[in-house]
Amino acid sequence: MIRILLAEDEEAMRTYLARALENAGYEVASVDRGTAAIPLLESQHFDLLLSDIVMPEMDGIELAQRCAEISPRTKVMFITGFAAVTLKANREAPQARVLSKPFHLRDLVLEVERVFADTPMAGGGRPLV
Repeated sequence: MIRILLAEDEEAMRTYLARALENAGYEVASVDRGTAAIPLLESQHFDLLLSDIVMPEMDGIELAQRCAEISPRTKVMFITGFAAVTLKANREAPQARVLSKPFHLRDLVLEVERVFADTPMAGGGRPLV
């Protein structure tokens, strides 16, 4: 099963996104800030980091950079409601996808599916490594 680490500081949004991804068949661990995501990245395997960009303590871009150091095979997708931040994300993490708020949950699930579309899957939906 594909494992997603969700970093989103807004509690209602975090719950909403986690539930939608779990309903789509993904295993989701969620945290409320980037600094809380680091220990999980160090101790567990995640196939995708799904992170808000604007968060307290550590923004999503810095989190993605740390993720690349800790877990280089973990793919990254950003979610944001700020157009200017999207431009910054595209410059600083060009390999990451950016999904702009507002979006429909169907769009989120489709984008996550696209992230893994080119990844060979073993039985059980886990990427082959």
